[in-house]
Amino acid sequence: MTPRGVLALDLGSSSVRAGLVGADGELLVAGVRRPYRLETAADGRSQVDADELVRLLASAIDEALAVMPPGLELAGVAMSTMWHSVCGVDRYGRATTPVLTWADRRASQDARDLRERIDERAFHRRTGCTLHPSYLPARLRWLARTQPGVVERTAGWVSPGEYALLRFCGAARVSTSMASGTGLLDLRRADWDAEALGAAGIDAWHLAELSDAPLDGLRGDWATRWPALTRLPWFPAVGDGACSNLGCGALGTGRAALMVGTSGALRVAWRGEAVDPPEGLWCYGAGGGRFVMGGALSNGGNVAGWVRDTLRLPGDDLDAAEAAIAGMTPLATGLTVLPLLAGERGPGYADDARGAVAGLSLATTPLDLLRATLEGVAMRFALVSDLLEGALPGTDEILATGAGMRRSPAWRQIMADALGRPVTESLVDEASTRGAGLLALEALGEIESVESVGAPAGATLAPDPQRHAAYREAMERQAALYDLTVGG
Repeated sequence: MTPRGVLALDLGSSSVRAGLVGADGELLVAGVRRPYRLETAADGRSQVDADELVRLLASAIDEALAVMPPGLELAGVAMSTMWHSVCGVDRYGRATTPVLTWADRRASQDARDLRERIDERAFHRRTGCTLHPSYLPARLRWLARTQPGVVERTAGWVSPGEYALLRFCGAARVSTSMASGTGLLDLRRADWDAEALGAAGIDAWHLAELSDAPLDGLRGDWATRWPALTRLPWFPAVGDGACSNLGCGALGTGRAALMVGTSGALRVAWRGEAVDPPEGLWCYGAGGGRFVMGGALSNGGNVAGWVRDTLRLPGDDLDAAEAAIAGMTPLATGLTVLPLLAGERGPGYADDARGAVAGLSLATTPLDLLRATLEGVAMRFALVSDLLEGALPGTDEILATGAGMRRSPAWRQIMADALGRPVTESLVDEASTRGAGLLALEALGEIESVESVGAPAGATLAPDPQRHAAYREAMERQAALYDLTVGG
């Protein structure tokens, strides 16, 4: 039989990727990556040019097709993209704004204004989202307030995945998964929420068609450039966090995915009915009748990288730093780190939060600060874990994914000790890419279900009970620092 697979694309917050996923779930082509840098500034902006993303994605597609295994028959094109990222488009489908990413904090005041007008708990139960600047109600209000001329020229609002479909296919659809990450969707009705649309100052027709059905083929020069993709179904993008869970095998309420890349998240995905998220967590659609609940941190590998860069830890000596950190006694640095350098999403959703360090002395070393920062991030994840256990009890295993976890066994052990649960290394290199591909293969009938396809995993690190108890005490000190610097 002719082997079949899908082209899977991933528009992430630091790179775009392309891969080929076979019907057995194997990544036949992986590692096709085009990195880029977000434009950031002290005013809270975090954005990237929409057409630059499309250019990079097209280049990645070129390379993936060039190295496609001989004889492979492509059955469709799948896509994963950043939740909570948006750009405006005019009536011709061209971008009127940059892509504003999940990390853009400029709508903080607008989020506070909305909290005075809207019952946030009721909003949270319906949409799975809070009134935070990451979501579209606050963000579109900020754009209307600060850039009215741009908004006047804008005919619609799309995610990076929908913008790519507009460029390649001439039309766009927004999946229920991506729509659920906007703060505009009623999760249980799977339709736009009237109060949320009103808060954002838009109507449903300003958004792409809400559908999980694929688009049929390419248009114009793209069809000439990629004849192998011309008549294939192109599936609407699915949220990257959901794809990551599905791709690494973290499915069902007994297994959570701990992703640490630039940012971080702890998520549980399941097939079934939506669950009201407790305060501090979110709940989104994950595709194919699935949901995903968890907490996202704006601070993950980016904070560890900031420490290394700022304190000038040598990049060619990271192995030595890893060994030194692994050999340090937990919490022996005497430091309490609140690692909120990029603000806070979960679990406190403090729009203007900043980082803090307590306990510095003349004896503090760069490695002390790095170790304490890794511990500080792990304790923030422990807060999310506690909330998840209350909403979805029975999670007894954590699958670690993302560059931050893959590169540092020492950090994985810190996570296991802080969470009090075994942490297993995922051996899936491109979890979001693979997850998007598996969802498309399921929809095409090439596989029975995503759950029926396994995922490779590596070593499991068990928590040490004494260290776990010590981290629980340290979390109280971190909470006191949070109350002092951010507010209760």
